[in-house]
Amino acid sequence: MLRRPPDLFDREHEWSELAEFASSVAPGLRIALVSGRRRVGKSYLLRRLAEASTGPTLVHQARELSSGQALDEFASDVADALGLPGGVRFATWEEALRAALGVPRRGSPAAGLRLLVIDELPYLVAAAPEIPSILQLLHDEARTRPDGASTALILSGSSLSVMSQLHTGSAPLRGRALLDLSLPAFDYRTSALYWDVSDADTAFQLDAILGGTPGYRALVPGPPASPDLTTWLGRTVLNPASVLYGEKSVLLREDPRMVDIALYNSILAAIAEGRRTPREIGSVLGRDFNGLRHPLAVLEAAGFVLRSDDVLTRKRPVYALADPIVAFTEAVIEPHRALIEERDVATAWQLAQPSYLSRVVGPRFEHTARVWTAKYAGDRFGTAVGHVGSAVVNEAERRTQHEIDVVALPRGVPPFTPGAPVLVLGEAKATARPRGVTDLRRLERLRDLVAARGYDVSGTSLLLVSRSGFDPELLAAARDERIHLVDLPTLYGADHGT
Repeated sequence: MLRRPPDLFDREHEWSELAEFASSVAPGLRIALVSGRRRVGKSYLLRRLAEASTGPTLVHQARELSSGQALDEFASDVADALGLPGGVRFATWEEALRAALGVPRRGSPAAGLRLLVIDELPYLVAAAPEIPSILQLLHDEARTRPDGASTALILSGSSLSVMSQLHTGSAPLRGRALLDLSLPAFDYRTSALYWDVSDADTAFQLDAILGGTPGYRALVPGPPASPDLTTWLGRTVLNPASVLYGEKSVLLREDPRMVDIALYNSILAAIAEGRRTPREIGSVLGRDFNGLRHPLAVLEAAGFVLRSDDVLTRKRPVYALADPIVAFTEAVIEPHRALIEERDVATAWQLAQPSYLSRVVGPRFEHTARVWTAKYAGDRFGTAVGHVGSAVVNEAERRTQHEIDVVALPRGVPPFTPGAPVLVLGEAKATARPRGVTDLRRLERLRDLVAARGYDVSGTSLLLVSRSGFDPELLAAARDERIHLVDLPTLYGADHGT
């Protein structure tokens, strides 16, 4: 197994998978796919992997170039890695890849690379769409190499839709990749450790604005010094000279299928405004669901929106923005762009507070509560936690609907199971007011509505998660072992000293 670099933060599972793949001596050409959004650390991780590997290795960083220019750059890198004569050129991509991977068309096998990483492969595929088919051919030929040589090929990219299409359906690489690894952003606790922020509210707001994308840390002078973000934002996300100011536009340009940028921007704006169902989104855009089906699928495949199903009701999907910085751009930057670009950040930030709290902080706090329930609640609920999501329940008597922020089922119980036990029902509130007994009574009412639909709530725990704590009356009332009050420090591990 390859030695883990001491400067690599987190990514234990990802490193273990890649190190095992790269160090294997199994004969033939082994292919791995690594995908993840921009700045999640793919390139950093893969370069560390190459540095730890033995034998000839190459990390080729693809760029947006014509096929001929891209081929020349690749040839130069391969020549350097293999010690070939300077100025070597290849007539075709097949010729270049055969040389790099040691799979000649005829004759004795040539000495190729032990490990080849092609970073941002989607750029090459856009210029030379034949590359996946060539790799299919070389993979199949390498199975019968007489020398038994072992070569590892890692294909990496930020365009999630392009990467997923490499090995699905009738794609050339289907069934040929041994590893399909996705690098997610850090969760909220890991992100706080990475940024070295100990104050829970500061850490939460940082996560609500930037999410867990580790690459953003290198783009700012440091984390906020306090929960008052005005000065910090003026130097970073609300600074027109900062790369982060235009990050949303850069992200949208990643996916080649997003030709009608105005349409995709409109969908993102509608979701950011709180339109979460296809019907609500369509009402803003003047489209029915059939007219939204394709663009929503593109946004989901590209990782811009998250589609989640109601835990209790089949066929009731809701959509949310996947990138906090996109939500922040829609809620804060777009409505106040003129003020920001006039460098009046203080006024813009003050005017944006209602939108920031309702469209950025609120949804992110609900998401954080679900992550805590799924990953960090431990044995609080007496049974292992399984599927966690949200749900909407109807109250016919009042002709209204109620959204439940946190719904957790016991491990092993799939969603939509009639009569299934419900482990947790919870509400997450990020307002400035401490939560009180009224909030508990509302949860009890929601529990009754869930029971009326036939679900088993006999062992259900009630969970209140609050950014601003709880009033004394609620603290006194919440002595039942099935009532759980979780404040912001507890979300960040204060109850376990982590």
